[in-house]
Amino acid sequence: MSQLFSNRFVKAIFLSALFLQVGIWVRNFAILLFIMEQTNGNALAVSMISVAEFAPIFIFSFIGGTFADRWRPKRTMVWCDILSAASVFAVLITLIFGSWKIIFFATLISSILSQFSQPSGLKLFKMHLQPELIQSAMSVYQTIFAIFMVLGPVLGTFIFQQFGINMSIAITGIAFLLSAVMLTFIPPDQQMEKGKQTTSLLEEMKSGIRYVLSKKELKLLGICFMAAGLAIGLIQPLTIFLVTERLHLAKESLQWLLMVNGIGMILGGAVSMMFSKSVPPQKLLVAGMLANAIGLSIVGFSTNLPLTLGAEFINGLFFPCIQIGINTMILQNTKSEFIGRVNGTLSPLFTGSMVLTMSIAGILKGMFSIIIIFELAAVLFVIGLLFILPIYNMKFSEPVGEMGSNEKS
Repeated sequence: MSQLFSNRFVKAIFLSALFLQVGIWVRNFAILLFIMEQTNGNALAVSMISVAEFAPIFIFSFIGGTFADRWRPKRTMVWCDILSAASVFAVLITLIFGSWKIIFFATLISSILSQFSQPSGLKLFKMHLQPELIQSAMSVYQTIFAIFMVLGPVLGTFIFQQFGINMSIAITGIAFLLSAVMLTFIPPDQQMEKGKQTTSLLEEMKSGIRYVLSKKELKLLGICFMAAGLAIGLIQPLTIFLVTERLHLAKESLQWLLMVNGIGMILGGAVSMMFSKSVPPQKLLVAGMLANAIGLSIVGFSTNLPLTLGAEFINGLFFPCIQIGINTMILQNTKSEFIGRVNGTLSPLFTGSMVLTMSIAGILKGMFSIIIIFELAAVLFVIGLLFILPIYNMKFSEPVGEMGSNEKS
């Protein structure tokens, strides 16, 4: 682990992620609470926040991934953070002197830019880390996100309640700028090869799809991604009904389930760090899928609060295994020049599946009991797991022509 944290790139990218998460969570909760105040809890207005966050993934993910393969990754990430900050400050000025409805653009523009920044970040992991360090780095990276799953809502709510929407948006912009500053400490981008961009954008997009379809492990990973997305979308809007219908508690008690799940995610990320060098990513993924299938099955049937909390903790503990396993497999099985397009192909599969089942979850709740819906979600995790089994014992070799370096600070 000391070798990982002595790497100049690792320190810069983790500090950038820290500031970025502060900005994202302060923005998300400030906007949510502000919209609730302005519209008296109008469901349509609140749902538009999710539209602003998720719609760009469908529209821009593959395009952003293709451009990420064309552009220098460090420069792309720095400019995305700067432009995100600029858009947030523009929204703040309009908010002060104009209509409050402009607030939706703070989420929309940042979400669009993240479709260019995220695949560039994956490319940087590939370029600046040795293959054996990638999974450890992904574990730490995931732990940062898990910590903010617990602390983010508290931080965002506190800042909004203490300082109001204008200061919350200003803090978001400052956090994005600080993220950009941290990224400048990453070693310079390697020069792109001359003559490499003679093909059209459309042709590069097609070649990205062909690349995914030509690799068995990426195709199976895509199906696994879809199954996980379908399961998560099914249960995410309905967890509150576990509290009210199965546990017969007040709806406010949902926070305890979420808190226990978040604590499990933090510990899961830490445990994954310890086993990252000894456990291959596909085995990590299978463990995560199996544990979440079992956990969801227990949660669906349980009417006992301690049992439900225990199952939620197990779900959180093993969920980082899914995310770390998938990201590591993408990096280990993809040539550097295709990482953006592979990420741009697989990410919409997960998000699209999740949004699909989120949109019909309410209808299914009217037709079936909450038990059946959670057991269905558990079955979907098992189906995803089955598609990974063919490559469970496969040993992945680094694709030819990869870059890896040992930059030390």
